[in-house]
Amino acid sequence: MEETKSNLAHGFDVAAIRQAAANLDDGAVTEGYQADREAVIAMLNDALATELLCILRYKRHYYTVQGPNSAQMRAEFLEHAQQEQDHADRIAERIVQLNGSPNFNPATLSARSHAEYDDSDDAQAMVRADLIAERVAIESYRQMIAVIGDKDPTTRDMLVEIMAVEEEHADDMRDLLAM
Repeated sequence: MEETKSNLAHGFDVAAIRQAAANLDDGAVTEGYQADREAVIAMLNDALATELLCILRYKRHYYTVQGPNSAQMRAEFLEHAQQEQDHADRIAERIVQLNGSPNFNPATLSARSHAEYDDSDDAQAMVRADLIAERVAIESYRQMIAVIGDKDPTTRDMLVEIMAVEEEHADDMRDLLAM
């Protein structure tokens, strides 16, 4: 009885906690990690491709938009490109924490991305393409969050935070579309 009591201090499995000291090469991934690590890494690499493509699309729109309200559009496009870069960095870092390798291969970027690239010259078409891409990203993150559930709270929380910014982006694009 004493051994069981000492192994379950305060309702925690002390033996499992101490086991976390093993396998130091696994970094942040302990024995208690419950998600399918390889599947999470694959999802994150697709999200990374999506963010990278969004950066490229927003940057192109930033540099090429013309016409009425283009100054306001340029400001939004640049801000969104910078925020998408932050998302890409966070996702790449999480992939590394999970002992994976972030895939930055430009040859397969478009195929892996959930969103599409846009090379429109019309300002309204640019905004529409960005709104579509934001909605695609929101739905992608929503589905990833549902699949991960409580199995990987760190990744889930990161995705929830990123999705909230994507929702703000969608609102911004909707507002620009109405101009």
